[in-house]
Amino acid sequence: MNKVSKQELFENTAIPKAVLTLSIPTVLSSLVMVLYNMADTYFVGMLNDPIQNAAVTFAAPVMLAFNAVNNLFGVGASSMMSRSIGSKDYDTVHRASAFGFWGAVSFGLLLSILVSVFLGPLLRLLGASGDNLSTTADYMFWTVCLGAVPSILNVVMAYLVRSEGATLHASIGTMSGCILNIILDPIFILVLGMGAAGAGLATFISNCIACLYFFVLLIVRRRNTFVCIDPRKVSFKRNIVFGICGVGIPASIQNLLNVTGMTVLNNLTAAAGDAAVAAMGISQKIGMIPMYISMGISQGVMPLIGYNYGSRNVKRMRDTVGFSACISIGFLTLCTVLFSVFSSPLIRLFMSDPDVVAFGSRFLRGFALAQPFLAMDFLAVGVFQACGMGKKALIFAFLRKIALEIPALIVLNKLFPVYGLAYAQFAAEIVLAVAAVFTLRSLFKKLDATLSNNEGA
Repeated sequence: MNKVSKQELFENTAIPKAVLTLSIPTVLSSLVMVLYNMADTYFVGMLNDPIQNAAVTFAAPVMLAFNAVNNLFGVGASSMMSRSIGSKDYDTVHRASAFGFWGAVSFGLLLSILVSVFLGPLLRLLGASGDNLSTTADYMFWTVCLGAVPSILNVVMAYLVRSEGATLHASIGTMSGCILNIILDPIFILVLGMGAAGAGLATFISNCIACLYFFVLLIVRRRNTFVCIDPRKVSFKRNIVFGICGVGIPASIQNLLNVTGMTVLNNLTAAAGDAAVAAMGISQKIGMIPMYISMGISQGVMPLIGYNYGSRNVKRMRDTVGFSACISIGFLTLCTVLFSVFSSPLIRLFMSDPDVVAFGSRFLRGFALAQPFLAMDFLAVGVFQACGMGKKALIFAFLRKIALEIPALIVLNKLFPVYGLAYAQFAAEIVLAVAAVFTLRSLFKKLDATLSNNEGA
């Protein structure tokens, strides 16, 4: 897609076609990402060993912590790039992409070093103990100690490429690593008998290949892309740093809060034993299917929203949000019904242990109820990030975890031990969905008023 066709897509293409053009590759990538996230759980689950499966579950918060860095540099830089493309400020586009790329590399290395040095205390903080301590350490050696940089960098590069509307290339890069991981998992886990460590090795190799795809893409398209990774373009000017960090830091904090919430959830679940922990991990992975699709839609349309915010086309922004909300909420409602009806068979796909199935089926039904409300929440946060409104996104993150979900986890666990944990997200997302609707309505009213005043002047 050359620069002229990108402008046509952002400015003139019919909203349904523009949304689908940008969202479908991102959603497909998200679906493959779901399979990728489920692959470790599925193939490790085939060992029918709750300890091995619990290791993958305990490591999940650290893997989620990667998203804090992804969002700091990926969401922050891509948001600034899209808005700058809309306002035709191409020097800022280049400097923002270079800052995002090299920031991701630096923080990835730092995270890798810190986890390697403090691995023992970190494992205990995550809830690992006894038999599952060593298996969790083996898994994290490959995925974090060695794999932090490629894992973070391939996601950040996908954000940078997606910011200029090249969602197909971004998705191909992400999917290449995911598909390879799915192929390698059974080889390392089952054939070579490496268990959870094999899952970690497969993840490390696949992320390296995904990074390689993006490097080749940028070399081939170097004359036809806004993405720049030249270290000489890295700028610490106030407008660049504040522009990226103003969106990226709130997005990063949002994911750190997600890590906190998952850690609290895992520790509360651990009191019920390894079977409950394995069941919670499986239920969460299945629940990622609609969640990642909703995220795919909201992330896919972010460049379109950001571009039109930069060019002050409020009507096109509003129509984009409305159409995206309809398709996202509709699909996630369908997922709620399917997950509620087929909860036991879905858990049994991953593990046949009767205790795991009993826990997991009830957990999954609880997680399913939150899905339609998640759609509105994610879309609102995507709008805030696309428009550079990091503070609004941060407020939603604090509401989601600190004010609503974590207290709900504690209260519901007291009232309905273990099983109540699965309904905390549902309680939080109802409130957030309502807040999202009112906040977006207020935002568009202000944008309309500002536009009218400018035209009157």
